[in-house]
Amino acid sequence: MEYQLIDGKATATAIKQEIAAEVSNIVARGGKQPHLAAVLVGHDGGSETYVKNKVIACEQCGFKSTLIRFEDTVTEEELLACVDRLNRDDDVDGFIVQLPLPRHIDEQKIIMAIDYRKDVDGFHPINVGRMAIGLPCFVSATPLGILTLLRHYHIETSGKKCVVLGRSNIVGKPMAQLMLQKQYGDCTVTVCHSHSKNLKDECRAADIIIAAIGRPDFVTADMVKEGAVVIDVGTTRVPDATRKSGFRLNGDVKFAEVAPRCSYITPVPGGVGPMTICSLMKNTLSAGKKEFYQ
Repeated sequence: MEYQLIDGKATATAIKQEIAAEVSNIVARGGKQPHLAAVLVGHDGGSETYVKNKVIACEQCGFKSTLIRFEDTVTEEELLACVDRLNRDDDVDGFIVQLPLPRHIDEQKIIMAIDYRKDVDGFHPINVGRMAIGLPCFVSATPLGILTLLRHYHIETSGKKCVVLGRSNIVGKPMAQLMLQKQYGDCTVTVCHSHSKNLKDECRAADIIIAAIGRPDFVTADMVKEGAVVIDVGTTRVPDATRKSGFRLNGDVKFAEVAPRCSYITPVPGGVGPMTICSLMKNTLSAGKKEFYQ
């Protein structure tokens, strides 16, 4: 079967251009330039890359951006004080605290401390709850990026069977909620995870598979039915001596053998990743415009 590659990079570029045009209109009319702040703790390689890409995306969208760095010895109190400062800073429209955080810091406590009206990552329980019942809110960036890709490629989701692999708070759970909701996916949704029985059978019955399990090459050809749509959220760093960095990004899907069975499939890298950052930009624009919360 001839599959179509879902190009997240090109889609994200087009959307960022639309955002930049809107921002220049806002500023031309005397409005405020949207401002995104990012808090980065420690020197985790993946987090460094993500934050660097977020700063670049802000420039492309015409946003103001601020990066606040802490060493991984930062105390929970210091981090909470920083969150409090950002909550009270009227110039900052939205901000993120890059996860994961060092072990001695309670991630949930930090997320809870963020003003939900500035929570452009969409992790605060108020945003998660509003999303679950279909109210306007900041939707978690990766699931929002995936929905945007499905729409951009006019992939029919209504009434389809969708399997979400993984149940994390960042991707699996919100993705399943959104694919279920009438105004988004309108699918019949099954969530599978490491303890699911008959996992292969569940996947084989799916029209759409969203793999967010965090295990390289987990999805193999015998798990995918002919003509399925496969969205690969996995980004595991695996050692690769041929690369200058010494590693490459590997998805959850064994691409070479799965792709020929698909109607549509995302590559890694260049699929979901660029859309995640693009969604963060969409959320920041909404925060700047006070679209969801006055």
